[in-house]
Amino acid sequence: MYDILDEIKRVERVSTPRGVSTVYIGYLGDEEVAFLPRHDRDHSIPPHMINYRSNIYALHSLGVERIYATNAVGSLREDIKPGTLRVVTNFIDFTKNRPTTFYDGQEVRLRDGRRIRGVVHVDMTMPVCPELTRILDEILLERYDYPRPPHVIYACMEGPRFETPAEINMLRILGADVVGMTLCPEIVLARELEMCYVSLAIVTNYAAGIQEKVSHREVIELFDRLRPEVIEILKEAVKRTPVERNCPCKDALKEYRIFP
Repeated sequence: MYDILDEIKRVERVSTPRGVSTVYIGYLGDEEVAFLPRHDRDHSIPPHMINYRSNIYALHSLGVERIYATNAVGSLREDIKPGTLRVVTNFIDFTKNRPTTFYDGQEVRLRDGRRIRGVVHVDMTMPVCPELTRILDEILLERYDYPRPPHVIYACMEGPRFETPAEINMLRILGADVVGMTLCPEIVLARELEMCYVSLAIVTNYAAGIQEKVSHREVIELFDRLRPEVIEILKEAVKRTPVERNCPCKDALKEYRIFP
């Protein structure tokens, strides 16, 4: 997705309390957007070493309120075929060594000047933004012959290795539909800063044990084929996104004590 922007206006090296992240500001269609390649532009950062906290905080500090993420995933179900697109609406987190919260004892400063101290138990009953989910649902149902909204449950694994057949069988028993390595803790961190988040999952392969072998080359080749289509969907999604937010994401911290 590294060439997603039609025009790059500037590159921001954003220093955050959790590190430094590079964000590209430019245009997607007629809309100005911020693009953050989580693996870096040369795909040099493996999923377990991404600085998720710095990335999400950098977007937040630049004024970003909504995130449309893309995630390459393996399918756990024969009816979710490689080459198709799905909308992630729930997740199971099996990551092991990643910092998963901003609220670990440090004071968190929001971009509007508010400060939060202490423990925050953010609500994940509705893990993704319903407003952004509805927009992606509409676009996919218009473009493809899905019998119902193409929602999936995402199991996030630590990586960077692919999963074993036994692990995939476990995930299927637990109710997951697809598996990947990058959704968590990104989706949680966005909620912790009252940002809207939704993921467009690109199904690149069947998971281990469903097909004979899983290779990184196979994933990249299929993603490359789908990339123009994904970019068009994201352009349309951004175009349909209303200026004002009418979702609960913006009030995720409402019950916590805010220090002026």
